Amino acid sequence: MNFIELLLLAAIWGASFLFLRIAAPEFGPFALIALRVGIAALVLAPVLRSAAARSQCRSKAWPLFVVGISNSAVPFALFAYSTLSVNAGIDSILNATTPIWAALIAALWFGQAMNRSQACGLMLGLAGVAVLVWDSAGAGVAGMSLAIAAALLAAVCYGFAVNYSKRCLAGVQPLVVAFGSQLFASLVLLPPALLSWPQHAIAPAIWACVAALGVVCTGFAYILYFRLIERVGASYAASVTFLIPVFGLVWGAVFLNERITPAMLAGCAITLLGTALASGKLASLLPAIILKIDSRKP
Repeated sequence: MNFIELLLLAAIWGASFLFLRIAAPEFGPFALIALRVGIAALVLAPVLRSAAARSQCRSKAWPLFVVGISNSAVPFALFAYSTLSVNAGIDSILNATTPIWAALIAALWFGQAMNRSQACGLMLGLAGVAVLVWDSAGAGVAGMSLAIAAALLAAVCYGFAVNYSKRCLAGVQPLVVAFGSQLFASLVLLPPALLSWPQHAIAPAIWACVAALGVVCTGFAYILYFRLIERVGASYAASVTFLIPVFGLVWGAVFLNERITPAMLAGCAITLLGTALASGKLASLLPAIILKIDSRKP
Protein backbone atom coordinates (compact mmCIF):
# COMPACT_ATOMS: atom_id res chain seq x y z
CA MET A 1 0.00 0.00 0.00
CA ASN A 2 2.78 2.45 0.87
CA PHE A 3 4.58 1.73 -2.41
CA ILE A 4 1.37 2.27 -4.36
CA GLU A 5 0.92 5.65 -2.66
CA LEU A 6 4.56 6.49 -3.45
CA LEU A 7 3.95 5.68 -7.13
CA LEU A 8 0.76 7.74 -7.07
CA LEU A 9 2.62 10.71 -5.58
CA ALA A 10 5.36 10.42 -8.21
CA ALA A 11 2.74 10.23 -10.96
CA ILE A 12 0.98 13.33 -9.60
CA TRP A 13 4.15 15.40 -9.23
CA GLY A 14 5.38 14.18 -12.61
CA ALA A 15 2.08 15.36 -14.11
CA SER A 16 2.56 18.83 -12.63
CA PHE A 17 5.16 19.56 -15.32
CA LEU A 18 2.65 18.47 -17.96
CA PHE A 19 0.01 20.88 -16.61
CA LEU A 20 2.58 23.68 -16.35
CA ARG A 21 3.59 23.10 -19.95
CA ILE A 22 -0.03 23.40 -21.08
CA ALA A 23 -1.20 26.30 -18.90
CA ALA A 24 1.89 28.54 -18.61
CA PRO A 25 1.67 29.91 -22.20
CA GLU A 26 -1.94 30.98 -21.55
CA PHE A 27 -1.62 32.48 -18.06
CA GLY A 28 2.05 33.40 -17.80
CA PRO A 29 4.19 32.20 -14.86
CA PHE A 30 2.99 34.62 -12.14
CA ALA A 31 -0.76 34.36 -12.67
CA LEU A 32 -0.61 30.58 -13.07
CA ILE A 33 1.42 29.98 -9.93
CA ALA A 34 -0.59 32.47 -7.88
CA LEU A 35 -3.66 30.40 -8.75
CA ARG A 36 -1.82 27.16 -7.99
CA VAL A 37 -0.68 28.13 -4.50
CA GLY A 38 -3.91 29.97 -3.69
CA ILE A 39 -6.01 26.92 -4.52
CA ALA A 40 -3.61 24.69 -2.58
CA ALA A 41 -3.88 26.95 0.48
CA LEU A 42 -7.67 26.57 0.38
CA VAL A 43 -7.37 22.78 0.09
CA LEU A 44 -5.02 22.68 3.09
CA ALA A 45 -6.91 25.27 5.18
CA PRO A 46 -8.82 22.67 7.28
CA VAL A 47 -5.57 22.12 9.21
CA LEU A 48 -6.44 25.36 11.04
CA ARG A 49 -9.31 23.64 12.82
CA SER A 50 -6.72 22.67 15.43
CA ALA A 51 -5.84 25.31 18.03
CA ALA A 52 -2.28 23.98 18.11
CA ALA A 53 -1.99 24.46 14.35
CA ARG A 54 -3.25 28.04 14.56
CA SER A 55 -0.76 28.76 17.33
CA GLN A 56 2.12 27.37 15.28
CA CYS A 57 1.07 29.45 12.28
CA ARG A 58 1.25 32.61 14.37
CA SER A 59 4.47 31.82 16.23
CA LYS A 60 6.31 30.61 13.10
CA ALA A 61 5.00 33.22 10.68
CA TRP A 62 8.44 34.43 9.53
CA PRO A 63 9.96 30.99 8.87
CA LEU A 64 6.76 29.99 7.05
CA PHE A 65 7.06 33.16 4.94
CA VAL A 66 10.67 32.28 4.01
CA VAL A 67 9.70 28.71 3.12
CA GLY A 68 6.70 29.96 1.18
CA ILE A 69 9.00 32.05 -1.00
CA SER A 70 11.87 29.57 -1.33
CA ASN A 71 9.87 26.35 -1.61
CA SER A 72 6.81 27.51 -3.56
CA ALA A 73 6.53 31.06 -4.92
CA VAL A 74 9.95 31.38 -6.55
CA PRO A 75 10.64 27.78 -7.70
CA PHE A 76 7.07 27.22 -8.95
CA ALA A 77 7.25 30.45 -10.99
CA LEU A 78 10.69 29.53 -12.32
CA PHE A 79 9.49 26.12 -13.46
CA ALA A 80 6.42 27.71 -15.06
CA TYR A 81 8.74 30.06 -16.96
CA SER A 82 11.00 27.15 -17.89
CA THR A 83 8.15 25.12 -19.38
CA LEU A 84 7.60 27.88 -21.94
CA SER A 85 10.73 26.59 -23.71
CA VAL A 86 11.72 23.26 -22.13
CA ASN A 87 9.63 20.11 -22.37
CA ALA A 88 8.01 18.53 -19.32
CA GLY A 89 10.37 15.53 -19.25
CA ILE A 90 13.55 17.59 -19.06
CA ASP A 91 12.11 19.88 -16.39
CA SER A 92 11.16 16.87 -14.27
CA ILE A 93 14.75 15.58 -14.52
CA LEU A 94 16.21 18.96 -13.57
CA ASN A 95 13.81 19.04 -10.61
CA ALA A 96 15.39 15.76 -9.43
CA THR A 97 18.70 17.57 -8.82
CA THR A 98 17.20 19.10 -5.65
CA PRO A 99 19.00 16.71 -3.22
CA ILE A 100 22.31 17.59 -4.90
CA TRP A 101 21.81 21.29 -4.23
CA ALA A 102 20.49 20.52 -0.74
CA ALA A 103 23.74 18.68 0.09
CA LEU A 104 25.87 21.49 -1.38
CA ILE A 105 23.97 24.24 0.48
CA ALA A 106 24.15 22.22 3.71
CA ALA A 107 27.95 22.10 3.32
CA LEU A 108 28.63 25.66 2.13
CA TRP A 109 25.96 27.64 3.96
CA PHE A 110 25.02 25.66 7.03
CA GLY A 111 28.45 24.16 7.78
CA GLN A 112 27.44 20.50 7.43
CA ALA A 113 30.34 18.30 6.34
CA MET A 114 30.10 16.70 2.88
CA ASN A 115 31.63 13.22 2.59
CA ARG A 116 33.41 11.81 -0.43
CA SER A 117 30.32 9.97 -1.66
CA GLN A 118 28.26 13.17 -1.62
CA ALA A 119 31.01 15.08 -3.43
CA CYS A 120 31.15 12.39 -6.11
CA GLY A 121 27.37 12.49 -6.37
CA LEU A 122 27.45 16.26 -6.83
CA MET A 123 29.93 16.02 -9.69
CA LEU A 124 28.09 13.08 -11.28
CA GLY A 125 24.75 14.87 -11.04
CA LEU A 126 26.18 17.97 -12.68
CA ALA A 127 27.62 15.77 -15.42
CA GLY A 128 24.13 14.40 -16.04
CA VAL A 129 22.76 17.94 -16.24
CA ALA A 130 25.52 18.80 -18.72
CA VAL A 131 24.43 15.90 -20.94
CA LEU A 132 20.84 17.15 -20.83
CA VAL A 133 21.84 20.74 -21.54
CA TRP A 134 24.07 19.69 -24.44
CA ASP A 135 21.27 17.64 -25.98
CA SER A 136 18.66 20.36 -25.44
CA ALA A 137 20.89 23.13 -26.76
CA GLY A 138 21.06 21.29 -30.06
CA ALA A 139 17.30 21.64 -30.47
CA GLY A 140 17.72 25.32 -31.38
CA VAL A 141 14.69 26.50 -29.37
CA ALA A 142 14.76 30.20 -28.49
CA GLY A 143 15.22 30.87 -24.81
CA MET A 144 16.33 27.31 -24.06
CA SER A 145 19.43 28.31 -22.07
CA LEU A 146 17.50 30.72 -19.82
CA ALA A 147 14.76 28.15 -19.34
CA ILE A 148 17.21 25.46 -18.21
CA ALA A 149 18.94 27.96 -15.91
CA ALA A 150 15.54 28.85 -14.41
CA ALA A 151 14.74 25.19 -13.73
CA LEU A 152 18.13 24.64 -12.08
CA LEU A 153 17.68 27.79 -9.96
CA ALA A 154 14.28 26.43 -8.89
CA ALA A 155 15.95 23.21 -7.72
CA VAL A 156 18.53 25.31 -5.82
CA CYS A 157 15.65 27.12 -4.08
CA TYR A 158 14.19 23.76 -3.06
CA GLY A 159 17.62 22.74 -1.73
CA PHE A 160 17.77 25.87 0.42
CA ALA A 161 14.20 25.38 1.67
CA VAL A 162 14.98 21.81 2.78
CA ASN A 163 17.89 22.99 4.94
CA TYR A 164 16.09 26.06 6.27
CA SER A 165 13.00 24.05 7.23
CA LYS A 166 15.08 21.53 9.16
CA ARG A 167 16.60 24.31 11.26
CA CYS A 168 13.75 26.77 11.68
CA LEU A 169 10.57 24.69 11.50
CA ALA A 170 11.56 21.60 13.49
CA GLY A 171 8.62 20.40 15.58
CA VAL A 172 6.01 22.23 13.52
CA GLN A 173 3.21 20.04 12.17
CA PRO A 174 4.06 19.19 8.52
CA LEU A 175 0.61 20.17 7.25
CA VAL A 176 0.96 23.52 9.04
CA VAL A 177 4.19 24.06 7.08
CA ALA A 178 2.41 23.06 3.88
CA PHE A 179 -0.56 25.38 4.48
CA GLY A 180 1.48 28.31 5.80
CA SER A 181 3.96 28.17 2.93
CA GLN A 182 1.18 28.11 0.31
CA LEU A 183 -0.65 30.96 2.04
CA PHE A 184 2.41 33.22 2.12
CA ALA A 185 3.39 32.21 -1.42
CA SER A 186 -0.06 33.25 -2.66
CA LEU A 187 0.19 36.63 -0.88
CA VAL A 188 3.65 37.29 -2.37
CA LEU A 189 2.53 36.34 -5.89
CA LEU A 190 -0.77 38.24 -5.84
CA PRO A 191 0.62 41.68 -6.96
CA PRO A 192 2.68 40.39 -9.96
CA ALA A 193 -0.21 38.06 -10.88
CA LEU A 194 -2.69 40.94 -11.03
CA LEU A 195 -0.26 43.03 -13.08
CA SER A 196 0.30 40.24 -15.59
CA TRP A 197 -3.20 38.76 -15.64
CA PRO A 198 -4.11 37.54 -19.15
CA GLN A 199 -6.44 39.77 -21.12
CA HIS A 200 -7.74 37.03 -23.42
CA ALA A 201 -10.37 34.39 -22.67
CA ILE A 202 -9.03 31.15 -21.17
CA ALA A 203 -10.41 27.85 -22.45
CA PRO A 204 -12.13 25.52 -19.95
CA ALA A 205 -9.48 22.84 -20.60
CA ILE A 206 -6.76 25.24 -19.44
CA TRP A 207 -8.74 26.08 -16.31
CA ALA A 208 -8.98 22.34 -15.66
CA CYS A 209 -5.17 22.16 -15.77
CA VAL A 210 -4.98 25.01 -13.24
CA ALA A 211 -7.43 23.22 -10.94
CA ALA A 212 -5.41 20.01 -11.25
CA LEU A 213 -2.22 21.88 -10.36
CA GLY A 214 -3.73 23.46 -7.25
CA VAL A 215 -6.01 20.73 -5.95
CA VAL A 216 -4.21 17.53 -6.98
CA CYS A 217 -0.55 18.36 -7.67
CA THR A 218 -0.15 20.65 -4.66
CA GLY A 219 -2.91 20.34 -2.04
CA PHE A 220 -3.65 16.60 -2.27
CA ALA A 221 -0.02 15.76 -3.06
CA TYR A 222 1.20 17.44 0.13
CA ILE A 223 -1.36 15.51 2.18
CA LEU A 224 -0.23 12.26 0.53
CA TYR A 225 3.44 13.11 1.01
CA PHE A 226 3.14 13.92 4.70
CA ARG A 227 0.97 10.86 5.28
CA LEU A 228 3.79 8.75 3.84
CA ILE A 229 6.27 10.50 6.14
CA GLU A 230 4.05 9.70 9.11
CA ARG A 231 3.65 6.05 8.13
CA VAL A 232 7.08 5.03 6.83
CA GLY A 233 9.42 7.95 7.50
CA ALA A 234 10.90 10.90 5.65
CA SER A 235 13.65 8.89 3.95
CA TYR A 236 11.16 6.57 2.23
CA ALA A 237 8.86 9.42 1.24
CA ALA A 238 11.77 11.43 -0.18
CA SER A 239 12.61 8.55 -2.54
CA VAL A 240 9.75 9.89 -4.70
CA THR A 241 12.45 12.16 -6.16
CA PHE A 242 13.78 9.24 -8.19
CA LEU A 243 10.39 8.32 -9.64
CA ILE A 244 9.15 11.76 -10.69
CA PRO A 245 11.36 12.02 -13.84
CA VAL A 246 10.05 8.64 -15.06
CA PHE A 247 6.48 9.92 -14.99
CA GLY A 248 7.49 13.36 -16.25
CA LEU A 249 9.04 11.77 -19.34
CA VAL A 250 6.11 9.38 -19.88
CA TRP A 251 3.35 12.01 -19.47
CA GLY A 252 5.19 14.40 -21.79
CA ALA A 253 5.60 11.72 -24.45
CA VAL A 254 2.03 10.39 -24.20
CA PHE A 255 0.06 13.64 -23.96
CA LEU A 256 2.33 16.22 -25.63
CA ASN A 257 4.18 13.99 -28.11
CA GLU A 258 7.50 15.06 -26.59
CA ARG A 259 10.46 13.18 -27.99
CA ILE A 260 12.55 11.07 -25.61
CA THR A 261 16.09 10.92 -26.94
CA PRO A 262 18.92 8.55 -25.93
CA ALA A 263 20.80 11.59 -24.55
CA MET A 264 17.80 12.46 -22.35
CA LEU A 265 17.70 8.92 -20.95
CA ALA A 266 21.46 8.94 -20.37
CA GLY A 267 21.33 12.36 -18.71
CA CYS A 268 18.41 11.23 -16.55
CA ALA A 269 20.24 8.06 -15.42
CA ILE A 270 23.47 9.94 -14.62
CA THR A 271 21.62 12.72 -12.79
CA LEU A 272 19.57 10.29 -10.69
CA LEU A 273 22.68 8.27 -9.80
CA GLY A 274 24.41 11.46 -8.72
CA THR A 275 21.33 12.48 -6.75
CA ALA A 276 21.27 9.10 -5.00
CA LEU A 277 24.91 9.51 -4.00
CA ALA A 278 24.57 13.14 -2.91
CA SER A 279 21.51 12.40 -0.78
CA GLY A 280 23.00 9.26 0.76
CA LYS A 281 20.22 7.08 -0.67
CA LEU A 282 22.56 4.80 -2.59
CA ALA A 283 24.65 3.99 0.45
CA SER A 284 21.56 2.84 2.35
CA LEU A 285 20.07 1.07 -0.65
CA LEU A 286 23.05 -1.10 -1.62
CA PRO A 287 23.27 -3.14 1.62
CA ALA A 288 19.56 -3.96 1.33
CA ILE A 289 20.00 -5.09 -2.29
CA ILE A 290 23.05 -7.20 -1.42
CA LEU A 291 21.20 -8.76 1.52
CA LYS A 292 18.25 -9.64 -0.71
CA ILE A 293 20.55 -11.24 -3.30
CA ASP A 294 22.36 -13.25 -0.64
CA SER A 295 19.09 -14.48 0.80
CA ARG A 296 18.20 -16.02 -2.57
CA LYS A 297 21.39 -18.02 -2.84
CA PRO A 298 20.88 -21.81 -2.42
